[in-house]
Amino acid sequence: MPSTDSTESTESTETAGPKESKGPDRRALAVAAVLLAACGGLVLYGVLDTGEKKPEQDVPRASVTYEVTGDGTADITYQGRSRSGEAAEATGVELPWRKTVDVPLGRTPTVTITLGEKGGRASCALAVRGKHVQTATAYGEFGRATCRGELPPAAESSTSK
Repeated sequence: MPSTDSTESTESTETAGPKESKGPDRRALAVAAVLLAACGGLVLYGVLDTGEKKPEQDVPRASVTYEVTGDGTADITYQGRSRSGEAAEATGVELPWRKTVDVPLGRTPTVTITLGEKGGRASCALAVRGKHVQTATAYGEFGRATCRGELPPAAESSTSK
């Protein structure tokens, strides 16, 4: 009977050997597919995100009046409501012209006038909260003038918004 036992042990050794692979591991492919889908979703979210921009923080402002007098037309550039400091521009404006805006503190209220090739004469004036700050005059062909002012400190502005 000893010969029977040795045969059985040989058979069991042959069947317990390494399994032959029949292609890629399905679990690894599933994990890779899930990770790829998650990354793709994040990329699409970033590209297609059309969420509204956050509103500008409430920054204290001061009322500024720009005025340009004269005859004919002029190109006018002035500091408006933009917190970023971008200037507003109006070209070929019929004079006289007047505009009142709230300028954020920390920005210098400025108005610049540029006359055309026909020249002439035009004056700019700047008032902060109704108080005259500066006047300047442009003369002649492509004449330029700039008026600038200082805004009141934040403490004054917050009490009379």
